[in-house]
Amino acid sequence: MNKILIIQTASIGDVILATPVIEKLHLHFPEAQIDFLLKKGTESLFEGHPFLHEVLAWDKKSGKYLNFDKLMHRVWYAKYDLVVNMQRFFLTGLMTAVSRAGMRIGFDKNPLSFFYTKKIPHKITSGVHEIKRNLSLITGITDDREVRPRIYPSPADLHHVSPMKTGRYYTISPASLWFTKQYPVEKWVDLINSMSHEEKIYLLGSPADQLLCDNIIRQAHHPGIKNLAGKLTFLQSAALMLDAQMNFTNDSAPMHLASAVNAPVTAVYCSTIPEFGFGPLSDDSRVVEVTEKLPCRPCGLHGHQACPEKHFRCAYDINVGQFSHFL
Repeated sequence: MNKILIIQTASIGDVILATPVIEKLHLHFPEAQIDFLLKKGTESLFEGHPFLHEVLAWDKKSGKYLNFDKLMHRVWYAKYDLVVNMQRFFLTGLMTAVSRAGMRIGFDKNPLSFFYTKKIPHKITSGVHEIKRNLSLITGITDDREVRPRIYPSPADLHHVSPMKTGRYYTISPASLWFTKQYPVEKWVDLINSMSHEEKIYLLGSPADQLLCDNIIRQAHHPGIKNLAGKLTFLQSAALMLDAQMNFTNDSAPMHLASAVNAPVTAVYCSTIPEFGFGPLSDDSRVVEVTEKLPCRPCGLHGHQACPEKHFRCAYDINVGQFSHFL
């Protein structure tokens, strides 16, 4: 096995949950060249990655199909021995099918999976984590041991955030792409107001989350909050999470970021549930969710832009006292 391509062009969290496949393939084929095809915007997760030869970024926002065509030709000419496709959509199935790889492995839900040399069932089963589903793709050529997600902040990343690590601190990543996955602003404010004024609180997120974080700071009564949204890279954020007393997140990408460096993490689950298999994986992992069994929860595998029942009780019925053991 000389050349391997891994494909996962979904969101940041999905890309992080693909990293166990990198780890396992490198372990079994240490001399192989491993490339990773992902969505443009997530490639900085892998800067300086010790096991990747090349990261191929697909720009889906500008010239999506032209960029896909260029990448497909690049994959075709690369003559990979193995292509592992974690995506379940047509275009990556097409890329896998025409890759000329001797082994083409992916999930059976891809509409072009009949072109694969091996296809594996993908089932959302209670208690089975997504990393186990991803690793099932390569069990036949490796083994059945589980490997956790991992990313590699550099010494420069660690150095960049070291001035922020004076004393006890927490991080909060308050945003989500989906409304029903995002703990409400006023509830984050309640949590912050319950925290000691002797401790620092860093709000993390993308540039798009700056206004949300500013809004939280305006409403909270805590002297030690700092808005870092848009000011740190993915790897710098992970480096800051490493030594936090606790990292508070939604069911969203920052939860997986913390897991990938084995940082302590408490994930707030609103409309979704951990049983779907996308929960935190750090040694110190906690989940906070509504204690009452609501007939409308979960309302789907992914989030919604609004609560289908109009009340959003799965978020508002979580009280600040449920966090007290993690502070």
